[in-house]
Amino acid sequence: MKSGDYFYVWQRDDWPQWRYHHQRLAPLLAQVHRAQGRLQGRMQPLGFELQNQAALSVLTEDVVKTSEIEGEILNPNSVRSSIAQRLGVDIGGLAPTDRHVDGMVDIVLDATQQHHQPLTPERLFAWHAALFPTGYSGLSKIRVGQWRDDAQGPMQVVSGPVHRRTIHYEAPPANVLNAEMAKFLHWFNKHQHDDAVIKAGLAHLWLVTVHPFDDGNGRIARAVGDMALARAEQASQRFYSLSAQIQKERKQYYDQLEATQRGNLDVTDWLEWFLSCLLRAIEGAEGLLSAVLNKTFFWQHWAGTPLNTRQVKLINKLLDGFEGKLTSSKWAAIAKCSQDTALRDITELLALGLLKKHDAGGRSTSYELAGF
Repeated sequence: MKSGDYFYVWQRDDWPQWRYHHQRLAPLLAQVHRAQGRLQGRMQPLGFELQNQAALSVLTEDVVKTSEIEGEILNPNSVRSSIAQRLGVDIGGLAPTDRHVDGMVDIVLDATQQHHQPLTPERLFAWHAALFPTGYSGLSKIRVGQWRDDAQGPMQVVSGPVHRRTIHYEAPPANVLNAEMAKFLHWFNKHQHDDAVIKAGLAHLWLVTVHPFDDGNGRIARAVGDMALARAEQASQRFYSLSAQIQKERKQYYDQLEATQRGNLDVTDWLEWFLSCLLRAIEGAEGLLSAVLNKTFFWQHWAGTPLNTRQVKLINKLLDGFEGKLTSSKWAAIAKCSQDTALRDITELLALGLLKKHDAGGRSTSYELAGF
């Protein structure tokens, strides 16, 4: 099968013998390793509770963004609650969750916390079943917890209207999936020749290329990549989100995948992009770490101040990055209380010096946290 003048990479005689230029990648790879070490070095002295709070924030972003890449929008509060329940972290009130949220959370946690366990077909099938608990993708019934069978035709990645579809990629036929996945899993679990971070990039690419499931291949490939990164770091806690960075660079991500899958088995360009994206994700975690520390120091400062549950809930929302301006009417809606109760809560916090009125004028008075 040809696409233009190019074969898909899996059709080449030397598939799947990936090649890359070690010397070209070495400086970037060294930067990634140094950034990983710096971040882990900053987190280690913070203690168990702070580390859990940081991991909760990172995992929430990771689950939300890996789904968002595929166009599925999850409620961040539901994701955060689902993760908090599984990690045993107290977040002062849980939001309702559903099977789709819990399923994605279970996959990400299993991939990172159980990274030392072998990756098997059965484990991948369980992840897939967790991803599609109803047996449907949208309105379409799919094969869940098993490899695709191509009953509706070859597996293709397409875009555009039905009458003018653009085929970006066509995956290997279903009748070779058992053999293809056996090769991949043997390499993933046994092969030790590649740098562990390089292996994460190759695993991500390889699984997306084979595209073994009817749907969910991108999310599962990113989970497998996260599993490889956890093995590389020998750590079950993650303090940065690669999926969040990929979401920011979504177009380049898909462009790189398509170019690689239509090229030869030299994947230096893909790995260079992957390592650069990973480096930006790790360096971007500094902002998240600062936010976690700021929240902790805030509550340490106000530890002796009696506050009701509504006040704690709204203050945490402000600390987590409240979108827009906090008014008394928004307070009442979020806290599920009357306008009068909301005003009393706010007045108390103003008197304590914990809140202050926002400087900007407007039709409604708004409030923000005071310094501490």
